[in-house]
Amino acid sequence: MKYVSRDGQSARERGRAAEALAAAWLEGQGFAVLARNHATRHGEVDLVCREGATVCFVEVRSRSRLDYGTPAASVDRAKARRVVAAARDWALRNGGLDQAMRFDVLAVDLSGGAARFELIRHAFDAEGRPV
Repeated sequence: MKYVSRDGQSARERGRAAEALAAAWLEGQGFAVLARNHATRHGEVDLVCREGATVCFVEVRSRSRLDYGTPAASVDRAKARRVVAAARDWALRNGGLDQAMRFDVLAVDLSGGAARFELIRHAFDAEGRPV
């Protein structure tokens, strides 16, 4: 059974909408969005961006209510490892692992009506450990 919220959107639909908001916000901050939703059988990375010479793999997390914690707090080590696996795959397919890379989390707080963004640069390392 698929969970549908009061507004009629599934969790997947809300996630994709938050990712679209996140991509637009990152572009406004000077990032170039290179790819969206790069998935492998081992994991997925929501956004692949470039900031200067650095490739940034961005996990987008959103919440419309904060009853269960902040969006950023929902990224655990297992999720970080899945992002790292997908990031390695993307890097191998797009120029190798010799590029400067980092793993970011972009928290999108939708609880107050207007979206608020918090970018956590270097949120975790290439082993999925918090930095």
